[in-house]
Amino acid sequence: MFGIGMPELVIILVIALIVIGPQKLPDLAKSLGKGLAEFKKATDDFKQTIEADSRTEEEKEHLAKLAEAKKKAEEEKVREAEELKAKVEGTAAAEPAPAAAATAEAEKKA
Repeated sequence: MFGIGMPELVIILVIALIVIGPQKLPDLAKSLGKGLAEFKKATDDFKQTIEADSRTEEEKEHLAKLAEAKKKAEEEKVREAEELKAKVEGTAAAEPAPAAAATAEAEKKA
């Protein structure tokens, strides 16, 4: 804790006892304890706020990635549908030609 060992802590307490006095020292220690507790609480609140903001930002980035992936998937489906439609239309256009050729051959034979 801040590099203060037991001998240094004893010296600080003895000096505080001499300067402040034995009657006011417990009140000072109580006030110092309350101040440290409030500081710790404020620090924890600040940490939680930062973590919540960080999680919110990560969730926004994740949602943006998901939206982009969804858009790409939809574009891919539209492209595949267009290709399939082109194949179907191409097949439908190609079928009448052999049928017309078959009817032309049948007319030649007759």
